[in-house]
Amino acid sequence: MAGPGSQRRASPGASALLTAALLYAALGDVVRSEQQIPLSVVKLWASAFGGEIKSIAAKYSGSQLLQKKYKEYEKDVAIEEIDGLQLVKKLAKNMEEMFHKKSEAVRMSPCEKVSCLTPYIFALLQRLVEAAEEAHLKHEFDADLQQQGETRSHPPHVALKSPQYEYFNAVLINERDKDGNFLELGKEFILAPNDHFNNLPVNISLSDVQVPTNMYNKDPAIVNGVYWSESLNKVFVDNFDRDPSLIWQYFGSAKGFFRQYPGIKWEPDENGVIAFDCRNRKWYIQAATSPKDVVILVDVSGSMKGLRLTIAKQTVSSILDTLGDDDFFNIIAYNEELHYVEPCLNGTLVQADRTNKEHFREHLDKLFAKGIGMLDIALNEAFNILSDFNHTGQGSICSQAIMLITDGAVDTYDTIFAKYNWPDRKVRIFTYLIGREAAFADNLKWMACANKGFFTQISTLADVQENVMEYLHVLSRPKVIDQEHDVVWTEAYIDSTLANDQGPVLMTTVAMPVFSKQNETRSKGILLGVVGTDVPVKELLKTIPKYKLGIHGYAFAITNNGYILTHPELRPLYEEGKKRRKPNYSSVDLSEVEWEDRDDVLRNAMVNRKTGKFSMEVKKTVDKGKRVLVMTNDYYYTDIKGTPFSLGVALSRGHGKYFFRGNVTIEEGLHDLEHPDVSLADEWSYCNTDLHPEHRHLSQLEAIKLYLKGKEPLLQCDKELIQEVLFDAVVSAPIEAYWTSLALNKSENSDKGVEVAFLGTRTGLSRINLFVGAEQLTNQDFLKAGDKENIFNADHFPLWYRRAAEQIPGSFVYSIPFSTGTVNKSNVVTASTSIQLLDERKSPVVAAVGIQMKLEFFQRKFWTASRQCASLDGKCSISCDDETVNCYLIDNNGFILVSEDYTQTGDFFGEVEGAVMNKLLTMGSFKRITLYDYQAMCRANKESSDGAHGLLDPYNAFLAAIKWIMTELVLFLVEFNLCSWWHSDMTAKAQKLKQTLEPCDTEYPAFVSERTIKETSGNIACEDCSKSFVIQQIPSSNLFMVVVDSSCLCESVAPITMAPIEIRYNESLKCERLKAQKIRRRPESCHGFHPEENARECGGAPNLQAKMVLILLPLLLMLFSR
Repeated sequence: MAGPGSQRRASPGASALLTAALLYAALGDVVRSEQQIPLSVVKLWASAFGGEIKSIAAKYSGSQLLQKKYKEYEKDVAIEEIDGLQLVKKLAKNMEEMFHKKSEAVRMSPCEKVSCLTPYIFALLQRLVEAAEEAHLKHEFDADLQQQGETRSHPPHVALKSPQYEYFNAVLINERDKDGNFLELGKEFILAPNDHFNNLPVNISLSDVQVPTNMYNKDPAIVNGVYWSESLNKVFVDNFDRDPSLIWQYFGSAKGFFRQYPGIKWEPDENGVIAFDCRNRKWYIQAATSPKDVVILVDVSGSMKGLRLTIAKQTVSSILDTLGDDDFFNIIAYNEELHYVEPCLNGTLVQADRTNKEHFREHLDKLFAKGIGMLDIALNEAFNILSDFNHTGQGSICSQAIMLITDGAVDTYDTIFAKYNWPDRKVRIFTYLIGREAAFADNLKWMACANKGFFTQISTLADVQENVMEYLHVLSRPKVIDQEHDVVWTEAYIDSTLANDQGPVLMTTVAMPVFSKQNETRSKGILLGVVGTDVPVKELLKTIPKYKLGIHGYAFAITNNGYILTHPELRPLYEEGKKRRKPNYSSVDLSEVEWEDRDDVLRNAMVNRKTGKFSMEVKKTVDKGKRVLVMTNDYYYTDIKGTPFSLGVALSRGHGKYFFRGNVTIEEGLHDLEHPDVSLADEWSYCNTDLHPEHRHLSQLEAIKLYLKGKEPLLQCDKELIQEVLFDAVVSAPIEAYWTSLALNKSENSDKGVEVAFLGTRTGLSRINLFVGAEQLTNQDFLKAGDKENIFNADHFPLWYRRAAEQIPGSFVYSIPFSTGTVNKSNVVTASTSIQLLDERKSPVVAAVGIQMKLEFFQRKFWTASRQCASLDGKCSISCDDETVNCYLIDNNGFILVSEDYTQTGDFFGEVEGAVMNKLLTMGSFKRITLYDYQAMCRANKESSDGAHGLLDPYNAFLAAIKWIMTELVLFLVEFNLCSWWHSDMTAKAQKLKQTLEPCDTEYPAFVSERTIKETSGNIACEDCSKSFVIQQIPSSNLFMVVVDSSCLCESVAPITMAPIEIRYNESLKCERLKAQKIRRRPESCHGFHPEENARECGGAPNLQAKMVLILLPLLLMLFSR
């Protein structure tokens, strides 16, 4: 019988047994959660799959045959190292010839080079300038020109003082009234689609005229200008006949109308408005004026409340529109004190690039009116800023101006002007009187006239734009008096009229000013307008021999401000439902795409027009930015003389620095080019098909054939490139018979998942073979014109070529499309390998071949291989079918090609197995590379208002005009601020948060496998379990098999994503970025002052009643014609 004492003695033994049992059970749990994955088994699977898939890829691509054929010619080719410096100098020379041969030489000799695409560009502008100035000189102004033209009832025998005249209005042409009659100024204008203008309906015999919506299209000044400028028609047509590669030619008048050739119909926007005003365009402003430093003073005293302050803000905004990248500015609001609109920029000026101007516009909304205006303090500050900034040498070092926006001035402040500005009067004063009162007009006009400026009165929002434009013509006077027809070039911009499905059409404009030659107007310096023509950036790229730049090489060009003119990394569009232009696409700095150059060594050397070489390691993204290639680039650069541009060439070290010359007969090459599956890179310039209209319909391959057969003696072709094309055609020809044999002998059950075989060579030659009917292809877009990543284009080689070139020779690179949201589009696998001429690093990669197969076929091969085991009895210790393991196939960038969960295909492995990916990074099997995107677009919550839009909306302009009249009728109520109440009620809508996309900077990761690590295994300690895994490289590929213990979820480790993160700058850093000015090069020409200038033309009080009629009439006509 056990007593209490025995129970106490038994207790320790029982406890020990219980503890042991629990410990055993716990250990058992750990053992169960730590699934043992034999490395040898995974290695067997990887080897089996690798051997099988490589055999298929090599067999159907014909890679071994093509390698053998190139080897047979090894002794007959000459390998050359590219001299990058000589290459970039030659390319710059070609572009110089293209841009601006001397006019005499151009008129006498035709272009002899394929690269010389627009040889008459300088001469054609000169002819337009001469024709315009001569026509204006002979013209006598006729105030009744339009009215006589409207008088259609006069019998023929009645003599008229003026000729009957009616012009082609680009908005009204071919428009009829309800009775079927052509509208006035809308006569019949024949339009026909023209392939040179992207099949846009144009008239290549005539130009037509666009007049901004806010201008009266029958104003005598406009009609007279349109009349004499009609003489440009003949020159337009003649220029196009001389150089059929030309696109648009045009004349922008100082009066506001825009004559364009070829003639085209302009369509209003959804509000019935055409907001385009040629005088607001950069090409016009750059050609008309010289660079300038500007201080804008805005009166925010109590009297500026309500509509006046709104008009003042709109006036400032319109002035900002007229400032360009070569200008500098600041905005100061004043009452009893000075208020810098951007306090960070106290006492200095900032470059007038788009980002800075938009930044100031946002701050304008914060201005409010109160107190008393102390203009003397503001003027003193403005003069001091201009003087101090000029001494820094950072500004324009040319014209200087103060813009004064106020509702009145009680003094003329002559003592201030005497102190700072007289007698030289180098700082011009432009005064804008806001409101209808004219009590202080005399003082403001005196200030402008005494300082070589201009005075205007702005009473309504409808007055703003036209009155702001006046100052540009004043600044143009010294240039006109000097009679200096400076040639100007713009940065790259998108021509919306030529937009197509293939991407944006980037242009640069070259322009020259047109002056009045009449003797009596010489001292007045009257600008008639600006002539210009567009040069497509793609024409520049045609001068680049892509085959000499290597697979990763490229050419690029920048402006004097460091902005990109052309670069393969420039992305001007973003997608939000449809493709849209990024707001800052035309001012992307070179340092924002070549961001590895932290000290701007390359950028600054190019801006300073130096010639030289620079080297650095770069991280180039491919495949929509999700993959990265790390390489060392050598950059060679020089200037393009006679333009503000500098040219650069980037060559990657290794195979990118070498090319070779082969040699075959024309007869051999022609024979092998005749095969129907041969194609050439359409964006490469083998032959110039633009010089003669009859050649424009030819493809590059058709042009080469005609050239070689001697059937088109006028065709100009690159003989060296064509010789290499013939060599590649001959060497690669046997693969056609090989592919055909495979297709004929292919059984129903063997490798039926292989659909396409293809090859591409360094000369842009491609061949393709289908193993299934075209209608049965899984990927219908592959290698088509819209598949930009996978075809040769002006910027780069195909993606499968570029990635194969970085693989070990003889191995294949496999990839699938990335998944898109919830819809997985990863239904094909592309495999490619490179073909090298020699077995050494210096050997150029002469070609790449590959296949495309169904993803389901590829995955089936993987699962079949993963069921193999080494045991003789056939019992496998582990299988991918087991519930305790997950098997994946990933590529060298971490993207999943095979997973048991099909929806994960194309996803990043780190998002699915974050703990394992994190361990692989820690162990060095993969490395993280941080990338930056300085062209990103981020979502931002922003207050929006549907307030006044000035003249951009005819209804708002109309309402503004009506309100002005109403205010006149109830003048006595103005003292009680009725105008302010009326305006705020009508135009100040409720502020609301709106989510928009705005330019931003982001950083994001990319991942690359470490080549030296072929296999590894590991354990991950999680909260309550241990997770094991094995990773094994697939032989002769860029792939890895990963087998992961699925019984341990390890949820405490977060997934690793590739999502970009916005880089946010604190206020201090934002200020530093605003103040920081990158090195830039000022334009060589400056016309800021001329002693003979007549300053008496300095403005006056406008005839408001007449002005309102001119504004209201076209708006009323528009409203009632709807």
